[in-house]
Amino acid sequence: MTILSPNFITLFVSDPLASGTFYAGLLGLQPVKQSPTFVMFAFPNEICLGLWSNKTAQPKVTAPAGGSEIAFTEKNVDAVYAHWKKLGVTIAQEPTNNEAGRTFVALDPDGHRIRVFWQEKEN
Repeated sequence: MTILSPNFITLFVSDPLASGTFYAGLLGLQPVKQSPTFVMFAFPNEICLGLWSNKTAQPKVTAPAGGSEIAFTEKNVDAVYAHWKKLGVTIAQEPTNNEAGRTFVALDPDGHRIRVFWQEKEN
């Protein structure tokens, strides 16, 4: 059996265009696809982020935002935190050290959790 590799993350949002503007500012990327019901970003590692209207997605979306999170690894966690704070991003967890390493959690306009973390490699 073939092992599948994830390459697409979908977040169901109330306003894809507004969420697209939020993520463009947060990530420093422009959408590669954009419509009133769907916005898509493509990362250099070929993983895509889709923002799909929770009103038009099929089958119907029944789960609320915040029950899962997307995570980004970044060595300078505190610099990302400071930048996102300047942008006015809602922070759910201030930078801290835990089992994931150095980390903080932000929220998008719908309440989706966005974690930034860095774990030092053990020798």
